[in-house]
Formats: sequence, structure tokens, C-alpha cells
Amino acid sequence: MPFNSFQFVAFFFIVYCFYLLSSHKWQNRLLLAASCFFYGSWDWRFLFLIFTSITIDYFCGLKIHGSDDENVKKRFLILSILVNLSILGFFKYFNFFISNFTGLIDYFGLSIQPRTLNIVLPVGISFYTLKTLSYTFDVYTDKIKPARSYSDYALFVIFFPLLLAGPIMRAGELLPQISSKRKLRLDEIGEGCYFIFWGLFQKIFIADNLAKVVDPVFNSSAPYDCTKIILALYAFAFQIYCDFAGYSNMARGLGKCMGFDIMVNFNFPYFSTNPQEFWARWHISLSAWFRDYLYIPISFSKREWGKWGVIFALMITFIICGVWHGAAWTFVLWGAYQGFLLVIYQLFKTAPIKMPILENAFFKKIWYFSRMFFFFQLISIGWLFFRVKSFSQALQMLRSLAGFLSNLQFDLLSRAMLIDLVFFTIVLVIVEYFQHARKDLTILLKAPFPVKLFVFMALFYLLVIFGEFGTKEFIYSQF
Repeated sequence: MPFNSFQFVAFFFIVYCFYLLSSHKWQNRLLLAASCFFYGSWDWRFLFLIFTSITIDYFCGLKIHGSDDENVKKRFLILSILVNLSILGFFKYFNFFISNFTGLIDYFGLSIQPRTLNIVLPVGISFYTLKTLSYTFDVYTDKIKPARSYSDYALFVIFFPLLLAGPIMRAGELLPQISSKRKLRLDEIGEGCYFIFWGLFQKIFIADNLAKVVDPVFNSSAPYDCTKIILALYAFAFQIYCDFAGYSNMARGLGKCMGFDIMVNFNFPYFSTNPQEFWARWHISLSAWFRDYLYIPISFSKREWGKWGVIFALMITFIICGVWHGAAWTFVLWGAYQGFLLVIYQLFKTAPIKMPILENAFFKKIWYFSRMFFFFQLISIGWLFFRVKSFSQALQMLRSLAGFLSNLQFDLLSRAMLIDLVFFTIVLVIVEYFQHARKDLTILLKAPFPVKLFVFMALFYLLVIFGEFGTKEFIYSQF
């Protein structure tokens, strides 16, 4: 029951009607029941899995907070970590490790017959695992107090707007909103409806239409056409952004309609001019999670290494981030590539660039957009490793891209791809340009009424006429 399905529209309409008529206590009970139904609609067996994690972490949190013995606290922290990572490791990585172990054995001339399992990956498992781990980490470090109500903690983990693909809100941010009475304001509901609509537009009009540009190229086999690879990479850069940002915007909108303040998860990432800025703008909740719970502890433990400790921490963090995204070596390569970009930036960011011409406001803007354009090329190359199906496909495509100046040619198919790429992204570029210039995600709501009416009617008709209403799943729900 994805957000972009008519089933979800009916589900949320019914839930919301009862929500508006309920007291705070019954609102929480309703949301917990609705979240269980929502998650169980994918596969009811997933409920046993998520409630195993919920129950273990709830009691671990109480035991950690209730003990003055540091060894006892560590034992329950380790129990929480082991349970969560074991569940995630089994369902997401078991067959990956088995197949790679078999390949290693074959390399040494031995032969074994391993047993693989037909494992169904529970939707959203990577996201709620990070959420529950952050809870026990924060209780252990005394950043928060544990939830006293089991049902409140369960709702924190399984809250349906955030369950499948985040944002990964932490207990300190979400639990107080669950336990306290929420106030519904008409302006907040209106803003929530705007975010839902804009998220749907990003998903159905932009992302799902760009998939028709991306998929044929990456589903084909060598030899590859350089022009088509470049167009497909640009299309995928916008597809994955609009697919994921669309989900986050819809989650934020659903939350606002119910009185919840859901964090901003994407903040114009393609306006970034360097990798550090990009990761402060892209999937903010995940970036912050890996920074706080992985990068900082590793870099602190290796502080005696100086800058090499920072480099080591960056590479390990992003390689693990890549593995988190998927059980494939291509994701490891993608993570290593992102880490490498950050390492290079960290090493050279302090190098002075003195250009008198940059004192001029016009040339300063030209310099900014040049850096932004150049960095977008680096990010697009990274998306190649994220999207390909294998190492060999990545190498074949990179070989084709290596001679792009001599291999660029626009046949009829390439022209059609370019037209689709421009048509389905131009609205996003225009809207985000003004949003970024004003530093305001709700700028459309603040426009004069005639402008607002024209823009929303235009977006509505584009959505109705060109939208892909095939309930195509969100990309990140697969992780």
C-alpha cells in the first residue's frame, strides 16, 4: 500500500476521519493500530519481526536507564545491537554472504554446495533498524530517558508515515510529540496538504516518468551508447531525488495534517558545490545518523592518527553506508566513491583561491554555478555505481563514457530521451530555484493568489495528463 496508491488514499481518509474525532489517548491507539495494518498489508509476518525489535529495545532501554552498573548497561546495549543487526543481517545479507563465500571457495579450486534461502526482505527494515538502534544508543549515553509506555514506543518505531523510508527521526524528536497532546491548526493542515501534493507530483510526474528514460539503458547489455548513458545518468539523478524527496515530503505532509512536526529530509542537494555540503542536504536524517553514531566515534577513537584518522573514519563510514543501501558490491563501490570525494575535499578545502574577478557580484554567481555544475557531474557519476546491476556493467559503461567527446551523437532515440529529460525536470528546476533563492520550501503557498492559482492548476493538469499512476513503488522502500 504505497503512498501513491488509491488504496492508501482510502486508508488515510478513514484513519484521518476517526483521528479528528478522537482524544489524544485514542489518537495514539488509532495510529498504532493503523500503522500495524499499514505494515501488515505488505506481509502480516513482518509484524512479528518488527515487534520483536520493538519489544527487545523497549526493555533494553528500561534496563539501561534503571541500572547504575556500567557493565549491566553495556550488556543490554550489546543485546540490543546484536538482536537488531542479526535480524537485519539475516534478512538482507544472508544470501549475499553465502554467494560471496562460495565464490571465494571456488577461486581456490574447491567446490561446495551451499544452501541459500528464499528470503523476502521486509520493507523498511533498514530504516526502522537504525531508528531503534539510535534509541538504545541515546538512552545509554543519557541523551534521553526511556519511554515508559510500551505503546508509545511501539508507535515511535512503526508510525506509518515514516516507516518505509524515513525520515529517520530519533526518539528525542518524535516521542515527545507522541506522548503530548497535539494541536491541529488550519494553516498547518493546509501546509501538510501542499507537501503531500508536491511529493505526489515529484513521484508520479517526475520520478516515474524519468524511469522510462533510465530503465531501458540500465536494463540493456553492452555495447553501450555514450550519449544514452549520459542522459540516463542525468535522468536517474533526478529520478532518485524526486522519488525519495517525494516520499519524504508526503511523510512530512501526512504528519503535519495530524499535528506532527516531521523534519526536512532534503534541502536542495543539487545546489551543492562540494560533497560536505551535499551530505548536509541529501537524506539529512541518514547522514546525521551515520555522522553521530559511526563517524564521530570512529574518528574520536583514531584521533591520535591526525588527518589520517579523519580519512579512515570517512571511508569506513561511507563504505558501511553503501552496504546499508544494499547487499551488492556495487553499493560498496558507491559508498567508497562518496567517501573518496569527501576525503579529497577535506584535504584541499583549505587551499586558498584568490581571484580578484570574484569580487564582482556577477562573476561570483558565475563561479558558484560553475562549481555547482561541476559537482553535479561528480554526483551523477556516483549514481552510475548505485544504479548498475553488476561490476561488469559499471566497467563497460565507464569505458563508454571515457571517450564521450568523440562518441557523443544524437540519434532519434537520444533526442527523445533529451526531450523527456528536459520536459519532466524543468518544473522542478524552476520551483527549486525560487525556493533555494528565498530559502523557503513553502514559497508557493506565500505567492499572490492569482500566481498561486495558476501554478497549482498547471501542476494539477500536468499530473493528471502525464502522471504515471501505476503505483510504482518508491525506490528507497526496497532498502
